[in-house]
Amino acid sequence: MIDLLLIGLTRFLVGGQAEWREGAPTARQRIYFANHSSHLDTLLIWAALPRSLRACTHPVAAADYWGKDALRRHIAQKVLRAVLIDRSRQQTQDPLDPLRATLARGRSLIFFPEGTRSDGGPPRPFKSGLFRLAEEFPAVELVPVYLRNPARAFPKGALLPVPIACTLHFGAPLRLDSGEERGAFLDRARDAVVELAQ
Repeated sequence: MIDLLLIGLTRFLVGGQAEWREGAPTARQRIYFANHSSHLDTLLIWAALPRSLRACTHPVAAADYWGKDALRRHIAQKVLRAVLIDRSRQQTQDPLDPLRATLARGRSLIFFPEGTRSDGGPPRPFKSGLFRLAEEFPAVELVPVYLRNPARAFPKGALLPVPIACTLHFGAPLRLDSGEERGAFLDRARDAVVELAQ
């Protein structure tokens, strides 16, 4: 029930109209990867998916932020069913292990390869996580997503979003090419997101 309330509130305040430039939402296992500039980003992508796909699509979230207190932890884990990852690398566990476990169960992910929020401009260079997951799970489709305006609607430090229209552009799925090197793939994936801004 809280998930529908959050989705309704998000749509009321900032819209979140989705444009699928190639194909449409599908039940195929996917990693939706996007630029990241606001805490609205996850909700916008999640809300753009049909309810049946939301049930099997898990946002990836930073444990140091979303696990900080009981309310955030409840929203992340119980409402959004997010996969929390440890970005500090203080533990011996690979931060990608929870994502591997989720993909191994046949679930989809919402992933932000920059690793942290940017200032709303072009995406920063992507970190290696997307490449490693693409290499280990070649059957999973990688869907680029460009989010327009969430940093203006809900900038860092704001308590509530303001009513500025946000849109999402979903592109054609990518796959890691045979023998493709990490840097080349990450540049290609980032370019796919940037091109959706046109």
